[in-house]
Amino acid sequence: MQEKKTNSFFDTLKTIVYAVLIALIVRTVAFEPFNIPSGSMMPTLLVGDYLFVSKFSYGYSKHSLPFSLPILPDRVLFEEPERGDVAVFKLPSDNKTDYIKRVIGLPGDKIQMKNGRLFINNKMVKREKIGDYIQTDDGGNLRRTVRYIETLPNGKTHEILEEWGDKGPLDNTGVYEVPAGHYFAMGDNRDNSQDSRVRPQVGFIPKENLVGRAEVLFFSTNGGARIWEIWKWPVAMRFKRFFQEII
Repeated sequence: MQEKKTNSFFDTLKTIVYAVLIALIVRTVAFEPFNIPSGSMMPTLLVGDYLFVSKFSYGYSKHSLPFSLPILPDRVLFEEPERGDVAVFKLPSDNKTDYIKRVIGLPGDKIQMKNGRLFINNKMVKREKIGDYIQTDDGGNLRRTVRYIETLPNGKTHEILEEWGDKGPLDNTGVYEVPAGHYFAMGDNRDNSQDSRVRPQVGFIPKENLVGRAEVLFFSTNGGARIWEIWKWPVAMRFKRFFQEII
């Protein structure tokens, strides 16, 4: 009887170990879940969104591995990000913090903001004003923010917000010349985003720091229910955002 109990314990332990190893492998080479803690990517991504990031989209570096283990030299199986990709990367200033922004500038590009308008290689990026973005603040009041559809040079479109109009603190900048092997990323919530416009806190993103491309939302909550408040779940869950492709 004792031998059977011992075998049963070790069988269970092996199953757990295998499950953990499989999960680590999937997170490392395929997909990793992330959650959104800030509003810098609104309206594309909201606080409380949970998404899957494809680790294979840009190849692999040490930052693809748990704890950024320094095993891989530079990047292997590298694929160039496309302009407009929503990408997760390690913050260059500490190589630890996960950031998520939209890739705006590629190696060799010249990026500048002039009076709230984005210029890429001395050409103003097209934008079209659409209906205001409406949200409820912590006090229960409705807030309206000016919203645009921006069209990048490769034809990719996405929505942006301009809370300060064209007079935000980062709406007029110098020219950023993107070095080789680096990228320039910005938040869609243009007046509420610490991104590549802010140096040295962020600045240019080395290709080694790319973690992966955001692919799909699989869960979203407005934070109005704690895990044990089951009766509040139906109101807190943003069901319409479940399994949305991220563009």
